[in-house]
Amino acid sequence: MSQGPDHQRDVIAELDFHVEAGVDLCLDEQPHDRFSETGEASPWRPAPTRRGSQSPESLPRVEQPGDAPQTDPAPLRRELPPRGQAPAAPPARTYGQSASAKPGEAAGDARARARDVATLEELEALLANFDGCPLKFTAKNLVFADGNPASKLMFIGEAPGADEDRVGKPFMGRSGQLLDRMMAAIGLDRTKAYVTNIVPWRPPGNRNPTPQEVSICKPFIERQIELANPHVIVCLGSPATQAITGTKDGILKARGRFYPYRVGDREVKALATLHPAYLLRQPLQKRLAWRDFRLLKATLDGKA
Repeated sequence: MSQGPDHQRDVIAELDFHVEAGVDLCLDEQPHDRFSETGEASPWRPAPTRRGSQSPESLPRVEQPGDAPQTDPAPLRRELPPRGQAPAAPPARTYGQSASAKPGEAAGDARARARDVATLEELEALLANFDGCPLKFTAKNLVFADGNPASKLMFIGEAPGADEDRVGKPFMGRSGQLLDRMMAAIGLDRTKAYVTNIVPWRPPGNRNPTPQEVSICKPFIERQIELANPHVIVCLGSPATQAITGTKDGILKARGRFYPYRVGDREVKALATLHPAYLLRQPLQKRLAWRDFRLLKATLDGKA
C-alpha cells in the first residue's frame, strides 16, 4: 500500500523531533547481549542527514574499520597491583580542613588544634581559619564573643541568629536586648560578663545546631571556657545546657539548678536557665527566668 506525501512528511517531522531531542542512535527491536559479542565491527554506513543540515563532506571524519588504529589515550581504569603485593597507601589527609570531613574526624582535628592555643585571640583566629564545620560556609560572619573576658561570669547560648550573624557579636537582636535587661535587673551589664555561644556560626534559618555541629564546635567552647576561666557559667537554653553539663533533661526540668563543671584543676558552677529567645515566645515563663537570675545574684554575692 503506497503512502502519500502527507505520511512521508509526518515521518520526516518525527525524525527531526528526535534529532532535536538529542537522539543520535537507533536501536533494534530485539535486545543484544553486548558482553557475548566477539568484538567484530559491523560494516560502517553513513548516517542519514536531515534536510537543510550540513553535507557529509563538511562533517568530521568518522573512523572506519579499515583505518589504522590510533594511539589510545591513557587508560581510565586504575591498574591493580600484582598478586600478593599490598596496594599503595592513599595520600595523607588533614581532616577538619573542609566541610566534607566526617564529624568525628573534624571534632578530633578541632580538639587537637584548640589544645595548642594559649589566648582567646589565638582561639578566635583559629576559628576564623577552621573549615571543618559546614555552618561556616552558610554564615556571613564568625560570632566569637562579646563582653569582658576577664569577668568571672560567663553566659553561653546555643548559636547566633540573623542579627548576630550580620554584626559578628553574640546576642545583638531582640533576645540580646532582653538578656541585657535581665542582667541589669541584678546589677550586671556586658562589662561585668563574658558572652558567647557553643556554636560560633549561624545555622541556616535560625534552627538549632545539630548534634554533629555541636560535637565539632565543642572543643572550641571548652577551650574558650578554660582560657576565660570564669567562676560561674550560665547556660542559656537546652542545647547549651546539654553541651556544657552533659545532662539529657529538657531545659524546663534542668533550669534553676547548678551543675559542676571542671575548668582545669578546679570545679565551677554552671547554672541552667531559659534562653531569652524562648522567653520572647513564651512571656509567661519570664517568672522562672527571674527566679534563676535571683539565684545567680545570690551566688555572685556569696549568699548561695
